[in-house]
Amino acid sequence: MAWNVLAGALTLVYPLAIWFGHGTIAPRWLAGLLLLAVATRLPALRLSATARWSAGAALVLAAFAIGANAVLPLKLYPVLVNGAFLAAFGWSLAHGPSMVERFARLREPDLPPAAVGYTRRVTQAWCVFFAANGAVALLTALYAPEAVWSLYTGVVSYVLMGAMFGGEYLVRMRFRRLHHA
Repeated sequence: MAWNVLAGALTLVYPLAIWFGHGTIAPRWLAGLLLLAVATRLPALRLSATARWSAGAALVLAAFAIGANAVLPLKLYPVLVNGAFLAAFGWSLAHGPSMVERFARLREPDLPPAAVGYTRRVTQAWCVFFAANGAVALLTALYAPEAVWSLYTGVVSYVLMGAMFGGEYLVRMRFRRLHHA
């Protein structure tokens, strides 16, 4: 539980720390934040191949940031996170059950067939979200000033994610009413 809180807090402050530290703290020292982010994910590594791959990729980004003393590898971490979520959700679509179905079955083990189809569509919507969010994070990392990158990856993307959660919740409530699920 404490690891999850630390991981969540670090994820929220990471873009702001990179932005505020850029120009005053050497990127090789800022890479310590990325290493800390990987450390907070250690408990999940035994559970998921995606977690292992994303942790390894984050270590590669940190190594490049340290070796080249460059900030760009650190700015690519949000791209990596979106890519990992896209991979996990996409894999679940290909190999079933869908990721959202897995979450739904934690609360309701006996989902009706209509709900299974609904969870599959929601998983597809999250795949689109992660692909688009990762693409914008990549474009801002490569072409935008640090302030724009930080604003997008540290604020806007979370607002969009919250809107996605909220919108899906409203659609789900309507779905349940219409399908008596």
